[in-house]
Amino acid sequence: MWRDSKKKQKPRTTIVRQSLSLHCKGTCQCGAEQELHGAIATRDYFSSAMVCQWDSALHTSEYPTDAFGELKFAGAGHRHSHFIRLSCDTPAKIVFDLMTSDWGLSAPNLVLSLVGGGHEKVKGWVREVLRKDLVRAAQSTGAWIMTSGLSEGVGRCVGEAVRHHRAAASSPSHSKVVALGVAPWGLVCNRQQLVNPKGSFPARYYVQNTSQDSLYLDKNYQGFLLVDDGSVNRRGGEMCFLTNLEDYISHQRTGIWGSGNIEIPVMCLLVSGEASVLKRMDASLKKVTPWLVMDGSGPAADLITELLSDLNSTSPPVHGEGSNTRESSKAELGDRVREMIKRHFPFEKTVEELVDQALSIYQNRALITVFHGDQDGSDDFDNVVLKALVRACKQVSSSTREYTEELKLAVAWNRVDIAKSELFNGDIQWKYDDLEESMTDALVNNKPQFVRIFTENGLNVLDYLTFERLESLYQSLPDTLVYTQLQTYLSERKSPSTSHPTQSPGSKSSIPLLGPSSGHGVSLFEVSRLLGDIFGGVCQPFYYTVLGLEPGASSRKATRHVTKLLQGECAYRYQKCTYPWTSLFIWAVLQNRSEMAIFFWEMVMLLDSVLSALGACKILRELSKLEDEAETKQSMKDLAQTFENLAHDVFSACYQSSEESAFTLLIRTSQRWGGVTCLQMAVAADARYFFSQDGVQNLLSRIWWGDMSSRTEVWRLVMSFFLPPLIYTNLITFRLGTFSFSSVLSSPFPPCPKLFKSDHAIPKYPFIFHRWQQFWFAPVTSFLGNVLMYFLFLFLFAYTLLVEFKPPPPNGPAPIEYVLYFWVFTLVCEEIRQSYNVGGTSFSQSMKLYISDWWNKCDLTAIILFCLGLICRMFPGSYEFGRPVLCVDYMVFALRLIHIFAVHKQLGPKIIIVGKMVKDVFFFLFFLGVWLMAYGVANQALLYSYDPRPYWVFRRVFYRPYLHIYGQIPLDELDVLKRGEKTCTNNVSLIQQGAEPCPQSEANWLVLILLSIYLLVTNVLLLNLLIAMFSYTFNKVQENSDVYWKFQRYNLIVEYHSRPCLAPPLIIISHLHLFIKRIILKKPSLKIKHFMLKLHGMKASRLNTWESLQKENLLSTRSKKLRDSDTERLKRTSTKVDNVLKQMAEIRDHDRRLRVLESQLEYCSSSLCWIMEGLTQSNMIKSTHPRPAHRGAIFSLSLSCVCVCVCVCVCVCVCVCVCVCVCVCLCVCAALFVLLQYHL
Repeated sequence: MWRDSKKKQKPRTTIVRQSLSLHCKGTCQCGAEQELHGAIATRDYFSSAMVCQWDSALHTSEYPTDAFGELKFAGAGHRHSHFIRLSCDTPAKIVFDLMTSDWGLSAPNLVLSLVGGGHEKVKGWVREVLRKDLVRAAQSTGAWIMTSGLSEGVGRCVGEAVRHHRAAASSPSHSKVVALGVAPWGLVCNRQQLVNPKGSFPARYYVQNTSQDSLYLDKNYQGFLLVDDGSVNRRGGEMCFLTNLEDYISHQRTGIWGSGNIEIPVMCLLVSGEASVLKRMDASLKKVTPWLVMDGSGPAADLITELLSDLNSTSPPVHGEGSNTRESSKAELGDRVREMIKRHFPFEKTVEELVDQALSIYQNRALITVFHGDQDGSDDFDNVVLKALVRACKQVSSSTREYTEELKLAVAWNRVDIAKSELFNGDIQWKYDDLEESMTDALVNNKPQFVRIFTENGLNVLDYLTFERLESLYQSLPDTLVYTQLQTYLSERKSPSTSHPTQSPGSKSSIPLLGPSSGHGVSLFEVSRLLGDIFGGVCQPFYYTVLGLEPGASSRKATRHVTKLLQGECAYRYQKCTYPWTSLFIWAVLQNRSEMAIFFWEMVMLLDSVLSALGACKILRELSKLEDEAETKQSMKDLAQTFENLAHDVFSACYQSSEESAFTLLIRTSQRWGGVTCLQMAVAADARYFFSQDGVQNLLSRIWWGDMSSRTEVWRLVMSFFLPPLIYTNLITFRLGTFSFSSVLSSPFPPCPKLFKSDHAIPKYPFIFHRWQQFWFAPVTSFLGNVLMYFLFLFLFAYTLLVEFKPPPPNGPAPIEYVLYFWVFTLVCEEIRQSYNVGGTSFSQSMKLYISDWWNKCDLTAIILFCLGLICRMFPGSYEFGRPVLCVDYMVFALRLIHIFAVHKQLGPKIIIVGKMVKDVFFFLFFLGVWLMAYGVANQALLYSYDPRPYWVFRRVFYRPYLHIYGQIPLDELDVLKRGEKTCTNNVSLIQQGAEPCPQSEANWLVLILLSIYLLVTNVLLLNLLIAMFSYTFNKVQENSDVYWKFQRYNLIVEYHSRPCLAPPLIIISHLHLFIKRIILKKPSLKIKHFMLKLHGMKASRLNTWESLQKENLLSTRSKKLRDSDTERLKRTSTKVDNVLKQMAEIRDHDRRLRVLESQLEYCSSSLCWIMEGLTQSNMIKSTHPRPAHRGAIFSLSLSCVCVCVCVCVCVCVCVCVCVCVCVCLCVCAALFVLLQYHL
């Protein structure tokens, strides 16, 4: 909650007057007037004002905050900012939880706290760094930027930079730069507008003079922490609070739910700054917070830069030296620091305190990095921040690897460029232990490029992914649809009752979510339930073998077993994952992480590439149906289409390479995906584009025609059907020695490498029986027989209804009607067989799959109506009701005949068009019904003032206006002038007895007007609207008619492939045969349901290798096309130009350095010549040549001393024989030269 006992403010409770100055009369040392303290300020320290110092801890009290909520800047649009007034002593944990929970801010990967600036004008190059590089670094690393949040100095620059970045961002997600303001409450202008003890949602905040620096809050910040220490118009009240907040954040972990492998890095950035900044910097450095100092930005930053550069040349005193030496060195350092402080802060009075702070800062100089903006360049700002943090981490880290911390920071910031150029350039030999934690961090926080780098540089996923780590990955899911469902399953498992109804993913549950902390209970059982609900009965349950469950175990039994298992040691968690790449692929797809999912799919070597893509398509389309957010839903649909395209392209490449192997690929089962085939997964995923390719359709055609040639004309098939001996002639061509689908299905080990080769030279049966089986067992023959027999059934049904429908027993039914009853009984038996063979893993799933088919619903409706009509027809009392029921049932059976059109390429899509047009008609009927009811009621009320007959009222209100649409307009009833002589009355009593009431003529003119308007709207507007809707539906389906038909054709082929060859009513023979063979004799079917093929050993391995090779070739081709595209060429050219510019800049820098060195060498040479010339004069005569002038850069003291020493040594060697006076002169000259150089 916003307002509780932990969020305080600090009003002033004690007045401590200023000194006895006339200008300060009535003013407290906190900066506020005496009137602002209120009645609670009872004590007056006026008498002791000279000795008492105002202290926030002593002279203030804490009360619940009275300013919190949302802040709306007047004229700043609809974006609101969060704010809260809090005490300077508020615990940092409460504040951090407030920002991440109540304000909804994501936990940062970095915190950049800008210190300094104040009201000083920011230099141009500093403004440029803040505008471009700082905000860019914050956006790329997911950082928080914390400043004062006021419209002055650095705070104003950061606000403008955030606004420009937000305006230039391509999407809201890319503009997510979090800028937070931490300012003293007493320094904010118009702060009284924020006060509301009940909270402001929002509070209107008015800002004046926005073109200049001011102490108003800046509208570009996302949140404000207004720290109240009791002072007014005083700076620095937030320093202690901010230091504690930075220290607390630095001990939190990055990533989702704090799952990162490093603590959140915090860095303070010093820009300019006043003398008070040194206290803030000293306190922060003592808590091991690194600092980045911008040299040249202002007094405090320049002081720190000079302090580090000058004092580094003088080593600090060590403990081994004498006490006098240490004291003298310390005094010397103090004097030098004192001079620096006086030079940078000439008007500061507390110099000694600043000296102590500066020396303390110098002791922690390892945590300070200096950024030379004029030399380093803004392009290196990101690297400077990273190296500064790495340098600071090495001071406190116990890592044995030199580059481990840098890698962790690069992963936390998602800086792949730095990782490639600095860490994975081949110079470092990475070990598995070094990459393990970073790999987990990259997976959890969705950094696929790092995952790719790690797998390419020594991390083996087979060793990395254990079942325990896989569970931890699912436990670290963000708060999404999948996370919510997993929490629901976890709540059900942990509840006292273990029997729970199965919920579909995304369904609303009354069980409360357990929150992020409860995610640690998520196990593979919850993941298996989620995948089971997504895939339905398409495949076997995932991870059941690992958990020790049987595939057909009931939900209650499985829950009890898993609950007992998880209460023990859970030995399975220490096992390596059986299919690591597939498991990671499913994990990424469930989270809708496109780039990572595609990477895992690419890495699935030898592991069902086509099936994996189709499985991802199924998962994403099921989740998109349950997702509420429109943007997420659309992204799921787009990613599903991407994977369907990948499956299509890979299989097309496989089909072009080898037709037979591609066919095997479609019907081969996969243990990784629960024993499902590509065709089954494609149907479940509604992958119409995948079905539209030639390879799939050719396989379906071969299945449809069996061992007959797919080019057989229909008339040949019909003639052979009615004259069976023709099958033994050459009228129909049968495939021999090439592809025989039935033999492939019946053989569990097809020969390799030609997986579809079968030897027909030695048939299993004699030719006459073999050819008979080839013809009559083909699905196309079964389809033809069923169609012909169905027409005969409809003729028999119609003949019974029209001719032989006799009265109930004992006079009926007729014998032919009993034949009809038996025929329908065989249809019922066939429907029962189909319900058991739809492929579900349990009876309930089989029934769900059976009911999901529209034509099965039609069959059930027809059978139920027939049974109802038959029962009613057998009894005299309900005989008249049974006949209409059977008539309606005949219509349902006749409409079922539409299903046969699915086999035809032109008529098949028309079924889809009719179905979609029916939906359009329902929408049209809604508009028509509203208009029809409005006209009918008004027309009836105007024509007849009183008519109590409900039947006639209903006819005239609804039925007659409906007939008007088709032109049936009875003007003799509507127009009184054209009404003939008809018997009617206005007598109420007669009307109540059933007499016809007379129409009223008073408002007859209005009736005619309403009729004209009604006909105009219905016949012109609504009917044309219906035609337009039909035209749109037709054109939309017709554009993709080929895709619709090819997908629809599969279901028909599956049905007739699994159907017995005999048609009803003779199909009862096949049913009896199947019952004896399957139930009594327990023999498996040679026709594996839905044509599934199991491969093992070398055959499966060779097929997987071949599939992976085709995928690699496809990806290589795509990559080459992408590299050759104009966009990639421009990118490469731009990169090369940038590299050339950097090299040119380096060359210019080297040239400048060489010129400086050349100038120094010339100076040294001239100085040596001058010294040598002076030494040659033994009589102390001055040289005739003047002293060489200084050119170039100023020498440092150390270089001058070295040059003098060298010159003295040379001169001593040359002038060994010179007299003592000459030696004295030489020493004097050397000493003078040293002193002269020192002063220069």
